[in-house]
Amino acid sequence: MNGHVENPPVAALIRHRRITVAGIETFYREAGPPDAPVLLLPHGYPCSSYEFRNLMPRLADRWRLIAPDFPGAGYSGTPDDFDYSFDGHAAWLESFVGAVDVGRFALYLHDFGSPIGARLAIRAPRRVVALIIQNGDIPYEDALGPKYADIEATWSLPPAEMRKVLAQAISEKTFKEEFLNDLPPPLAETIPPDLWTLHWSLMTPQRKQIAIDLIAGLRENRAWFPEHRKYLRDFQPPTLIVWGPNDHYMPEKSARAYLRDLPDAELHLLGGGHWLLETHLDEVAALMRDFLGRVHAA
Repeated sequence: MNGHVENPPVAALIRHRRITVAGIETFYREAGPPDAPVLLLPHGYPCSSYEFRNLMPRLADRWRLIAPDFPGAGYSGTPDDFDYSFDGHAAWLESFVGAVDVGRFALYLHDFGSPIGARLAIRAPRRVVALIIQNGDIPYEDALGPKYADIEATWSLPPAEMRKVLAQAISEKTFKEEFLNDLPPPLAETIPPDLWTLHWSLMTPQRKQIAIDLIAGLRENRAWFPEHRKYLRDFQPPTLIVWGPNDHYMPEKSARAYLRDLPDAELHLLGGGHWLLETHLDEVAALMRDFLGRVHAA
């Protein structure tokens, strides 16, 4: 059989690239035409840009999608002298956006990528065209899920004891629990074990200390919640909220809390959990395509 198979458009393929940002070797994934409207995809914990590997080709015909690995995560470098706080990550993300020549962009907020990305939005609010919020770390103290109580319980401990307790929660077993979260069995079977085996294989003693610092930093991050809410309230960015309610950290009430400050946001509750791009990719991609086509098109 002498059939001819067409190659997919190059723009639809993910390119895997490295660049130096603020002196740090940085790995990132990119797809889409270089002159298309940009969607910035900061990742969550304990993941990397790998979490967007399936989403990016779905939207690359119309948008330029960019997903970096943060310092100390994925395939990026892990310098000793970097500020691994949420503020430090946000400052680095701003430098990254400049290094890849991005002006205005839509911003995807998920997990720890949410407080980091929101800080970037506050630093440059006029550059953010729209928000897509998917099980992000929310700025509403009274709408957090039950799993956050376990983290908050460590805040009353002496610093050394707190770090010891948090260190015990960083293992391949707990990585698996983070990715499975509160999913019912049929959906849990769709989560690939690559997520926890890959990311645990990239863990080093230094990166474990970084993870402890970030989780411990949630206490100081609580004081930043009013600033996050003020940004949402004052700027009213067009917002799509896509949410998996099967989430011990961020259940349905967490998604609905955003409507206090973003009453015009579009809210869609899907049947999955924290990692919707693994379980409900088709639904999320369709909602994003419709939303971005209205608020962030060329």
